[in-house]
Amino acid sequence: MSETSAIWADALLVARLVAADPHGCGGVVLRAGAGPVRDRWLEILRENLNPGKPLRRMPAGIAEDRLVGGLDLAATLSAGRPVAQAGLLAEAHGGLLVAAMAERMGQGTAAHLAAALDTGRLRVERDGLAETRPARFGLVLLDEGIGEDEAAPAALADRLAFHLDLTSVPPSAMRPVLRPPCDGLSPESDKPPHGGGRSDHDPVAELSEVAARLGIDSLRAPLLALRVARLLARLDGRAEITEADVREAARLVLGHRATRLPERESSPEEEEREEGAPETPPPPDGAAPGPDPEEGTASTPDDRIVEAARAAIPAGLLALLLRDGPRLRMPRAGKAGAKAVSARSGRPMGARPGDPRRGRLDLIATLRAAAPWQGIRRRAEGGGTCLMIRPDDIRITRFRQRTETTTIFTVDASGSSALERLAEAKGAVELLLAEAYTRRDKVALVAFRGAGAELVLAPTRSLVRARRGLAALPGGGGTPLAAGIDAAGQVALGVRRGGGTPVVVMLTDGRANVARSGIAGRERAGEDSLKAARLFREADVRAILIDTAPRPQESARRLAAAMGARYLPLPHADAGAMSAAIRSARG
Repeated sequence: MSETSAIWADALLVARLVAADPHGCGGVVLRAGAGPVRDRWLEILRENLNPGKPLRRMPAGIAEDRLVGGLDLAATLSAGRPVAQAGLLAEAHGGLLVAAMAERMGQGTAAHLAAALDTGRLRVERDGLAETRPARFGLVLLDEGIGEDEAAPAALADRLAFHLDLTSVPPSAMRPVLRPPCDGLSPESDKPPHGGGRSDHDPVAELSEVAARLGIDSLRAPLLALRVARLLARLDGRAEITEADVREAARLVLGHRATRLPERESSPEEEEREEGAPETPPPPDGAAPGPDPEEGTASTPDDRIVEAARAAIPAGLLALLLRDGPRLRMPRAGKAGAKAVSARSGRPMGARPGDPRRGRLDLIATLRAAAPWQGIRRRAEGGGTCLMIRPDDIRITRFRQRTETTTIFTVDASGSSALERLAEAKGAVELLLAEAYTRRDKVALVAFRGAGAELVLAPTRSLVRARRGLAALPGGGGTPLAAGIDAAGQVALGVRRGGGTPVVVMLTDGRANVARSGIAGRERAGEDSLKAARLFREADVRAILIDTAPRPQESARRLAAAMGARYLPLPHADAGAMSAAIRSARG
């Protein structure tokens, strides 16, 4: 049997198991793009599902009231009292729920699904309603993600027994595969291989041991494998679980969850040989040699189950485990911009009481708020069939959007810094520029030296322009620190007026020697820099001050405190620390 045929055979078996006990199996993560292979597997799943059991599809971005249920607006308006409406999770009770584009599923939706999978019930408390509905269903997550960074929610994948990857299966491989579900056992015989009886092994202990040897930390994994083993026996017409059932369950449920390759446990005889125990003396001349201790040695059930699970580890993962050990997922770049509340644009975030002249009217939410009171209001007003809406019922939509972040790098290019740390400061800015570019932020560059400060690079998304401006930055002259703070503040206020979120990253040793007037003098320059820092703080601009001196300077620490900035000494600020500091400052 070819590799693709074997994958398709497993897919058919999984479809049969999931359809037989949707909630018991939890479900399946199906990694495959839209096409005939995925459509055919879903069709087979529906064919195996018992008549009368529902199969519902959940679109991406489903609204919460449609998912969990809520107020039936039409019935409530007609009856004059709150009438509940079942959501999609309750409608899927007893059957299957197919979730499209699972790799883009929101955290709130995943939380509702996980709670229903855990309890088999759905508690609804919204729109003046409080009720509990049964919601025992199996979940099919359609994962169309590209690479490991795009995947179905881990909290849901942990609750589902199976993981199928049909991306490599061509349509030509979709032929019926005659393969018994229990590794060679026929319905007429329940005798397990290797001569074992039906009660000489403990499936719970075996599956737990195998999960531990594969590095699986989740307690759900061996429990799901045990359910699958019982289901395999039941579908094969047997009441007892055999070792073959346990092997097949471990292969299907535990193999794809492995985080390390299992090590073969040595036998007591092997341990004695390793410890230097005397070996068996050779037979005398002419005597028939005794049996080889290695020949005919039966492997333990745990070893056979581990090998079955090991065979199911994907080839790419197997190579990764051999080379690098446990899987590591690279962190994703965060979302750019701070969250901001908007009256008329952005992502809808529910509704609230308000004036429709100062926002967008949410008609459905308004009707929901008014519907439960119609009976009382009609009786108070002397009857009538018209809809009575009071000002307190009016709801407007709440929106939230992310503003664009502009990171303003303010670099001390004076003589002291040029002689000491300007080269390292440029290297630090290079790292920070790359981080900003990854997040699709804008960057700006301000430099101060000599008698004043200048905007070397206006806010831009061009990493090439930013690097070119940084490379051409000269060093030398005095340190007009107050002018640098003033220039950074002006750029930040301009970004804010344009609707963006400014973050100032200042690189300096904090030792000013040129006053605002351009006259040299450390005392006057220090006073001016502290005054500029306090004015900067009043503008409420988030900032980080990176001390570029060889050793942390008290002057730089005082300046950061006056600015309301986070202080970070460069000797202790590697790329990771600076990236984390800027990320936290961006919010």
